[in-house]
Amino acid sequence: MIAAASPAETGPPHPSADYEVAVLGGGLGGLGAGAMLTRAGIDDFVIIEGTHAFGGTWRDNVYPEVAVDVPALAYQFSFDKYSQWTRVFPPGEEILTYTAHFAEKYALTERCLFDSMVERLDYDEDNQWWRIRTSRGVITARYVISALGGLTEPKLPDLPGLDSFGGPVVHSARWPRDLDVPGKRIALIGTGASAVQIVPWLAEHAAATYVYQRTPIWVMPKADLPIPQPARTALDRVPGLHSGLYLLVSAATEALMTLGAVYNRQLKPLTRTVEALGRLYLRTQVPDPGLRRRLTPHYGFGCKRPTMSNKYFRAFGRGAADLVTAPITHVTADAIHTADGMHREVDAIVCATGFLVTEAENMPKVPTIGRAGQDLGKFWEERRLQAYEGTTVPGFPNLFHTFAPYSVIGTSWLFMIEYQVTHAIRVITETRQRGAVSAEIRREHHDEYFRRTLRRMRNTVFFAGDCAGSNSYYFDRHGDAPLLRPSTMFEAWWRARHFDLDHYRYRTR
Repeated sequence: MIAAASPAETGPPHPSADYEVAVLGGGLGGLGAGAMLTRAGIDDFVIIEGTHAFGGTWRDNVYPEVAVDVPALAYQFSFDKYSQWTRVFPPGEEILTYTAHFAEKYALTERCLFDSMVERLDYDEDNQWWRIRTSRGVITARYVISALGGLTEPKLPDLPGLDSFGGPVVHSARWPRDLDVPGKRIALIGTGASAVQIVPWLAEHAAATYVYQRTPIWVMPKADLPIPQPARTALDRVPGLHSGLYLLVSAATEALMTLGAVYNRQLKPLTRTVEALGRLYLRTQVPDPGLRRRLTPHYGFGCKRPTMSNKYFRAFGRGAADLVTAPITHVTADAIHTADGMHREVDAIVCATGFLVTEAENMPKVPTIGRAGQDLGKFWEERRLQAYEGTTVPGFPNLFHTFAPYSVIGTSWLFMIEYQVTHAIRVITETRQRGAVSAEIRREHHDEYFRRTLRRMRNTVFFAGDCAGSNSYYFDRHGDAPLLRPSTMFEAWWRARHFDLDHYRYRTR
């Protein structure tokens, strides 16, 4: 859907800089940025990856039944559609296969510095480039595209005595392949998207599965159908079929997952219809009205990220998993104790408790010092999380983010990467064409964009709907909801291609 930027003109030299562009992170964000830079004719770039392999969250999350919760036909780069998905919602290993295909097609492996953990970014005002401190030394680059991701740092629950538990305590994003489950009593804490995938598997394999729920989640049925080989062949051979399905599935996903959240004030009937369908689906899966009541969300659809599953509710409905809604008070060496006076002896604890997202430790991911010694973390702490078009911040020239405040589009993470990198490539190309060496978003345009964003956020489910008691990670310490971009995917695409390049200030030296 997003065409590549026009080939970049040959720009000014960058004396002594190691690279013109450094891409931070080797997940789908870094791979997408590398491919798009290549397509735009920007060849002097490096990808800096902290581990030994590409893949990001799909490399790290190997828990049983891990799968994407967006249809595969929408979970791919629009400029490089992949036809070998075996299911509508493919498992994690197929996403990794896609990343390997992508890296090979665009020759990104030879451009990557693996096992180089990014530790700090400092803007060198004398040379107008970035000094990137890594675990293997300092790298300089004129421009930085940070694709370090938003769902990478596991968040463990703050429970008294958790460190005293005698058995394994694992986070879903750090699942040990040798975790002993058959015949064991397993506690799972959390009911987010990862938990919804893990619970049915635990219920099938463990002797007992206790699911500790703080807040129920909206779950919709999942059309997880196989894609037969003839259909995959047709995607490759029938002109326009793949592109048409990409647009159709993306639009359908946005209608279900995003429109009611972004335009909640205007589309109340849509949200209420989806909620009614969600409650109807729960009724078909769980016959016990008392249990069904405890699994029913009492907040608006979209306040927390909803998900899809055909097995999650059924695991409770048939008694294979026990739902615990009393708050956990503390953990001892062999048991979890709850506020109702109960304690349940368990052999292992699985924490499906999500990630650091809008917390100060994750935004920014690493210490980032810009022009005049400005600290990005302090900027966001003091002025609230904000970024022009969800991409750049004044005081930090030549620095672009694929994941930043108000950047996430509810349809597909890969679509967000595309429009963010399109923005970066336009600015880099314009800087070259002007014979300049740096570009910085002008504060007045940045601030006006933030004011406009906050006005639009009033219409979202976070502020026009009923999110009380949702315990949503969408909300930050300032009381804002700075993840979701309050727009449609088409508007994000259009803005990336047409924002005013004069909103940036360009410097020749």
